[in-house]
Parts: sequence; structure tokens; C-alpha cells
Amino acid sequence: MITFGVEEEYLLVNPADGRPMPVAEAVRAAVDLQSAVSGGEVQPELLQVQVEVATPVCATLDEVGGHLLRLRHSVAVAAEQAGCRLVASGTAPFGPDTPVGVTDTARYRLLHSDAPRLVDEMLINGMHVHVAVPDRDAGVTVLNRLRPWLPLLVAMAANSPLWEGGDTGFASWRTIVFGRWSITGVPPHFVDAADYDRRIENLLTAGVLRDRARVYWQIRLSDRYPTVEIRAMDVQLRAEDAVMLAGLVRALVTQVLRDATAGQLSPRPAPEFVSAAQWHAARHGLTDALIDPHAPRRLKAGELVGRLMEYVAPALADTGDARQIDALVHRLLREGTGADRQREAFRRGGRDALLGLLVSESMSTHG
Repeated sequence: MITFGVEEEYLLVNPADGRPMPVAEAVRAAVDLQSAVSGGEVQPELLQVQVEVATPVCATLDEVGGHLLRLRHSVAVAAEQAGCRLVASGTAPFGPDTPVGVTDTARYRLLHSDAPRLVDEMLINGMHVHVAVPDRDAGVTVLNRLRPWLPLLVAMAANSPLWEGGDTGFASWRTIVFGRWSITGVPPHFVDAADYDRRIENLLTAGVLRDRARVYWQIRLSDRYPTVEIRAMDVQLRAEDAVMLAGLVRALVTQVLRDATAGQLSPRPAPEFVSAAQWHAARHGLTDALIDPHAPRRLKAGELVGRLMEYVAPALADTGDARQIDALVHRLLREGTGADRQREAFRRGGRDALLGLLVSESMSTHG
């Protein structure tokens, strides 16, 4: 069974007004005192209003869900001790009172020096899924064959509609904010791992990149682990939805590798078409027809999700995940994305209702 793991980024907010609070260092220090958390599972993030968690390597959905709930609970307890609340939202819905400082590391200070305004506005949180691959060439095969599915993952994971106290009109504003970096979005098609490495090396040689960590494509090869890293998704309000997306991503990786082994042709949609599909997915989430990157057409969001489920059905059956994932996907289509629920709470009750939703659902243990 292919192993996988999940990283999540969280926002720390003032319980009174929902504004970001720069207390990440105090939160991490409080987490370190908890016996339920191992070293390295809770990590610093770019800004002092954020923390990141990383699960251990997992073999099952239950493992992923158990670790995410454990880590969310641990960080939430530490956050309360520091006078703030943990929020799993793709954006900070309300801006800070004063500019937020970066976490005090050489890498983050240099990043701020290179792109100060971009870093100041990186009040965004993502979910990253690492999936094991046999080798780097297999990893590039996954990159190439997963490209058409990335926009749908953006739509299904949309959880960042609000920014600076108002509705952006986008379901995933995080996707738009993050897309302002130089090497981001849907990656190009690669010949093999050598081609992937050569093209990144060219960017480093030209000075476009300072280091490989600044390759911000929505899917990339990990330089630390024998994995592909899928980075297209907003962090999820509910841990169960994170489990759903992690399961779908693992199934996609499994299925595209099977296709490659069977000699099936790799889909190769034009880069401008995939980019347009991604923008459209970030704009609408699942509330509108989506662009099908496999063909020049638009499909109802539910129909495109159905095509995804048909495609990964064999992989889900093999891991025994089909029933759980099917139920979670049906709930997503019925209840809407995190973006839909955020908008509804804000429309219904303003700041207080939204903050109540964000805090309670970030700690929800069941649907």
C-alpha cells in the first residue's frame, strides 16, 4: 500500500475580533511541553501568526485522520494558553491591526527582503499531501499525469473566500494570492526527472530562484523525501475533509502510475487551458460549471467530481477506502465547500458567526 502524509497550516487569531495574532512562538513553545506531540510535528511557518503541522508517514486514512485530530487539538490547546484561537482557513478573513512580522529565521528574513509586499500579504494557509513514489522518474510521471486534475482539487478544497473583512468573489482567494510568486501554479510537462532537475537548475543559475524550496508549483518532487508533494489545496475547515482530499490524492497517484505501467497515453492539455481551468476553479469552487482540462468543454461541477470518482474507483477499492471517501464526497457536494460555509456564516451573522464557525469546525471530530 502506498504511504502518504499530510501537512497543514493554521492561522492564530484573536478570539474577540478574529484578527491574526503574532504569537506563534509562544504557541509552539506550549505545544513542545505536551506529551502527545513529537519533535518536528509542529513547525514554524513564514509569518508569526501561523503554525504548520506534519503527520508521520501513514498507511491508512484512519491514521491520517487520527494524527490530524491529535495535532489540531494539541495546537488548539496551546493557542488558548497563548490567548488566541486556532483557525483552519485558507486566508485570514480579517486583516491584522499592524503589519505581521516574519518568523525569525535567515531563510524567512531573506524571503521578505526579496519580496516584501508579497510576504506581508501571505496570510494564507494550505494543505500539502506527500505521496510515496518508487523513484524520481515515477514522480515526474505523476506530475505530468496529474496536471489536468489539479483545477478540480482546487475547486473541491476551496476554503478562502474572505479577505480584509470582505468577500473576494473567489472561492479560493489563497490560490490567487499564492499565484503571484514567480514559479507557481500548474507545472509544465517534463520529459523525465533529468529534465525536471535541469530546468530547475537553469532557474537557479539564472538567479530566478535562490533555492529549490522556492519552487512553488501545485505539484512538485520533494527534495527531502521520496515523494511527490501536491500543494493545490486550501487547508480544510474540518479534519475529515482533509482526510477525504488526502485519500483522493493518493488514489490519483496510484491510478496514474497504473496507467503509465499499462502503456496508456498521458493526457497533455495545453498549459494555457490548464491555467484557465485553475483560475476558474479558484473563482467558483463547486458553485458553477467547471472547465474540464481533459477536453475543451465545461461540465457541471458535480459531473466532473463524478468523473474523478469513476477514475479513482479501482485504487480506492484496493485500499478499502471507497465507502469512506464516497460518503465524504457526497457530503461535500451536499453541504458545499469550506468557502460556501464561510460565506453563509458571514452573511447570516457577520464577524461573530464566521469566527464561531471557523473555531468550532477547525476542531470538529465528526460531520
